[in-house]
Amino acid sequence: MSPPTFSQPERRNFLAPALIVAAIVAAAFTLIYLFLPRRDADVEVTHVSVMPEHITFSSAEPANGPHVVGDKGSTEDDLYILATVRVRDNLKIPLFVKDLTGTLTTSDSTDVTVSAVEKNDLNDVYQAFPSIKSASGPPLLREIEIAPGATAEGVVMLHYSATEDDWKQRKSASVTLDFYHQDPITVPIPQS
Repeated sequence: MSPPTFSQPERRNFLAPALIVAAIVAAAFTLIYLFLPRRDADVEVTHVSVMPEHITFSSAEPANGPHVVGDKGSTEDDLYILATVRVRDNLKIPLFVKDLTGTLTTSDSTDVTVSAVEKNDLNDVYQAFPSIKSASGPPLLREIEIAPGATAEGVVMLHYSATEDDWKQRKSASVTLDFYHQDPITVPIPQS
């Protein structure tokens, strides 16, 4: 019988393969960081026009009925915000705008969110308030396609039941663009 031996096989050094794997992973992350955009789109509000409207309604008198005694009519304050928004597509695929909304945070921290005035309603607003038409420009519309690397710009018209003082004393305001295949992007409307 031969004497027992306690020799062990030669140990392998895994340092070189580990360094090669680490270098490949670092190169992959560097390429991802350099070539993939950090944001789907760059969105900014380039100009804001504030159009307050004070409306006085005459007393309601039915066509075939009596006049209501003491009815002196009513008033309403409306505020139209015309925010010019510029969107640049940073992706290699087109962006499709699904919806446009605006949020006003009043001085008492109440959030009021409204949908932007629809394309079909713009002519009614312009007819009722000609001053808004002269201050407005081409609209940024829902359902538009922004090509890869391209820029779209237009006016987003927001209608709030508020006064100009409410707007001036606001805590914040923002515009949100909701896209079909990407996350929504919210940008602040600057205080002016």
